[in-house]
Amino acid sequence: MIVEKINIKNGTGLGLIFDMNNAPIIVIKADKGFVMCGYLDINAANKLGDAAAKVKGVNSFEDVLNAEIIEVSLPAKELGIDTGITGKEALEKMF
Repeated sequence: MIVEKINIKNGTGLGLIFDMNNAPIIVIKADKGFVMCGYLDINAANKLGDAAAKVKGVNSFEDVLNAEIIEVSLPAKELGIDTGITGKEALEKMF
């Protein structure tokens, strides 16, 4: 498991990489939400009221920051996050 501070323009996130058998689980958490890899479920984030944005095909924190957001929770939409922006842009709106 890798845990790192991820410096973003508006703050510092906390990144977690947990190696699984075929691909890692990756999450970068900001103050108001998080960007997650495709392993995790946006419906669960909606049920819990979390601001979450999903990317896919990522293997590193840098990949998450550069990847396009493919799905967002309702609370994330309320922060101005939508599909098509990068993970980094989404995280900047979560601080």
